[in-house]
Amino acid sequence: MAQQAQKSVIAITGGMGSGKSSVAAFLCEIGVARSLNADVLCRQLLEPGAAGWLAVRKVFGERFFGADQRIDRPLLRRVLFEEQEFRRELNALLHPLVRSEIASSLGSFLPDQTQPRFIVEVPLLYEAQWEHDFSRVVVVYADEKSCLRRIMLRDRISEAEAGKSIAAQMPLSHKTLLADHVIDNSGLWVDTCLQIVHLRNLLW
Repeated sequence: MAQQAQKSVIAITGGMGSGKSSVAAFLCEIGVARSLNADVLCRQLLEPGAAGWLAVRKVFGERFFGADQRIDRPLLRRVLFEEQEFRRELNALLHPLVRSEIASSLGSFLPDQTQPRFIVEVPLLYEAQWEHDFSRVVVVYADEKSCLRRIMLRDRISEAEAGKSIAAQMPLSHKTLLADHVIDNSGLWVDTCLQIVHLRNLLW
C-alpha cells in the first residue's frame, strides 16, 4: 500500500474504549471523506467460507467453530486476550488479509478522484506496523479510567476483563508519541468535536 501514502488517506487509531469510531465518524462527516474500518473488514473475512475463516480453520482446526460452522466470536475474543502466543499467531494470519482488503478498497475508489479523502480506522495500526501505509496518523486518546468504563458498558464485561483487553495492546501513551496528530477524548464530547474541527482544518 505504499502508493496510498501519497494520497489523502488518514489512519485513525487508539486504544480500546478511546472513542476511535466516534472520532472517525465525525471527521468523515465534516471532512466529506469516505470511511473504512479494519475491524469491519476483519469480521467479513471471518464469515463462513471467507479467507480468514478458511485460515483459522486450517491452522486451529475445530477449536473455535460451532455446530453451524460459524466462528464462536466470544470464545475467540477471550482466548485472544488471554493467550499471547495465540494472539500473535492469529494476527499473523489475519493482518495480511485485512491489509490487502484495505488496499483493494482504496484502489477501487482512487483512480477516478484527483483529491480523494479517506479515513481508515485501524485499531492495531502500530502493533501491525502499518503506519507508513497512510499519509497521516491520528491517535485518539482517553485516560484509562474512561477507557475501562466505556469497554465495560459496551461489552458488558467486568473491570478485570476490560483491563485484560487494554493490556493486550500497545500502551495508548506510547501511541500518542508516535502520532502525527492526537485527539484527547477523555472529557466532554463537545470538547472532542472542537478538536476534530481543528484537525479537519489542518488536514484539508
